[in-house]
Amino acid sequence: MSVRVVLADDQPLVRAALRMVITGTVDVEVVGEAANGAEAVRLTRELAPDVVVMDIRMPGTDGIAATRLITAESPHTRVVVLTTFDDDDSVYGALHAGASGFLVKDMALDDILAAVRVVAAGDALIAPSVTGRLIKEFVGRPAPSSHRRPEPLGITDREREVLTLVGGGLSNTEIAERLCISVATAKTYLTRLLAKLDARDRVQLVILAYEAGLVSVPP
Repeated sequence: MSVRVVLADDQPLVRAALRMVITGTVDVEVVGEAANGAEAVRLTRELAPDVVVMDIRMPGTDGIAATRLITAESPHTRVVVLTTFDDDDSVYGALHAGASGFLVKDMALDDILAAVRVVAAGDALIAPSVTGRLIKEFVGRPAPSSHRRPEPLGITDREREVLTLVGGGLSNTEIAERLCISVATAKTYLTRLLAKLDARDRVQLVILAYEAGLVSVPP
């Protein structure tokens, strides 16, 4: 079955470019387009897409508010936000709204398409090169005090180590290598953390690690 996508961006050219590259595939299809957040929410309710590619800055209901509504109402629909690194507050807000990943507008269209497939398959983080840049920028700035929370309780020392590495942007393979465990064991720890911390996906684990002060801020 193909991945069903709604494109939400107030720039028609952006939507047209994405639609063009998706149209040439056999496993991804555009089922709807929205020019603002309110339309994206409405289309998600009507069409139940697998993924919504969501711009952050749109007139009326912005991408963060729309993401919050979609993730609350449609848990099976995953949202990937379009962002740049010059708007840190928006990135932080999108994470808390339930976004499952990020696309950068200057990425190659084929890379954006690949990221949509990854998110649709259940992974919250996109290509490692982009993820690393995003997390380095994200954790490199102090979080708003209103979002701070105590270090998560109820996890073992080893789970805390894994959470720290997840927050640093490491993949399962890199976590396994760092802790001298198998990739399967690393995945087991991730599953336990998701359950214990009531996290929606890997992105929310990054948030928790960041807020708990487990992630070292890059120099």
